Amino acid sequence: MQSIPMVIPNLRIDSERLRSDFEALSEIGATPEGGVSRLALSPEDLSARAWFADRIEEAGLVVRDDDAGNLSGVLLCRNRNAKTLLIGSHLDSVPNGGRYDGAIGVLAALECLRTLSEVDVELPVNLEAISFTDDEGTWRSMFGCRAFAGEIKAEDLTDQRVDNAPFRAALLRAGIDAREVPCARRDPDTLVGYLELHVEQSSRLDRAGVDIGAVTGIIGRTTYLITFKGQAGHSGTTDMYKRRDALRGAAMFVVRGHDLVRERYGDGIFNVGDIEVEPGAFNIIPSGARLLMECRHTSEKLLGDMETALLGIARECAAANGLEVEYEHIIHVPAATMAAGLIQDIERAADSLGLSHMRQFSYSGHSAQILSPLIPSAMIFIPSVDGISHHPNEFTEWSDVVNGANVLLQTILSVAGFRPAEFA
Repeated sequence: MQSIPMVIPNLRIDSERLRSDFEALSEIGATPEGGVSRLALSPEDLSARAWFADRIEEAGLVVRDDDAGNLSGVLLCRNRNAKTLLIGSHLDSVPNGGRYDGAIGVLAALECLRTLSEVDVELPVNLEAISFTDDEGTWRSMFGCRAFAGEIKAEDLTDQRVDNAPFRAALLRAGIDAREVPCARRDPDTLVGYLELHVEQSSRLDRAGVDIGAVTGIIGRTTYLITFKGQAGHSGTTDMYKRRDALRGAAMFVVRGHDLVRERYGDGIFNVGDIEVEPGAFNIIPSGARLLMECRHTSEKLLGDMETALLGIARECAAANGLEVEYEHIIHVPAATMAAGLIQDIERAADSLGLSHMRQFSYSGHSAQILSPLIPSAMIFIPSVDGISHHPNEFTEWSDVVNGANVLLQTILSVAGFRPAEFA
């Protein structure tokens, strides 16, 4: 392995250039509350993509996009048969979300490539800074990385199960042909691995006063559509004890679901954040109530146990109120384990920079979760002040952003075979 020239000691990213990029990107889709709205495939998202492509070209890197709209900047090495180390995150956001979520990972990846390009380091791998399409799920959760991993089939975008016509139209406006999306699959044999820098979106690092989180695993999650069916009637004249109130059954389920998870599954998470009631008038007994249930757990086995128990409660709540209940399994993302070797690379990088670090689990989903069964994957967390995320008040100290970007840079070098100590 070639050693890096001694004329570039203390190799670090350009923090001012990174901050300039961050401030410029934050203006795209900026909201009055101080957040951003860059919903996937929206005009704001497309503007952010164009801005990112311009930055890639300015840096003299190769611009690459695929059939799912994933957009990359590539630093090619001299070996045409070399594999690629993938680094990135996403540029899209939730409605009125934070400025840091996703964006920091993409911008830091680009900055690492620029830094290495400028010192003319000869690496044995290609480096690719990637922004995945629709990570936040405006249309389909983690759509871009799923397509990248070969999980999206042509039939998934037809109207057989749901009306995907608006999604296909949004893809088309972005220049993406839904029929070609499966062609975005990348051969895992051409990849070395995947690294992602991300704000923690929780308060563990902030509370502990620790600089860097080395993610050991990502929580598994499952979503069900549950429909309670009853009978409509006049709210004033129907006997209270003879009603088949679908919303009452749904409300009972939500309360009992929370109680179950708190009592029996310490690390489990249960949430219902969306209930649709029919016919939806204040003076009519609800005949239908549809809700989306999400449950999460760090253990795949216990996640399965939670699902079984919660669906059993749904049946019990329906029976207690004279209702029928149906449920449809929408999505399951298995719990993921990060690559041990990459975790050690992250820790060595943090040590070489004099930064404190701790191992931790991610309780939110990320692209690394989708890619980890295919290629070695790892994540670097940096503190989120008060753990606020998906909100305009999301905030990370800039010094922590710079620390994370430098750990990412040193981890890249470590994966490529160089010891971070060489840059101390």
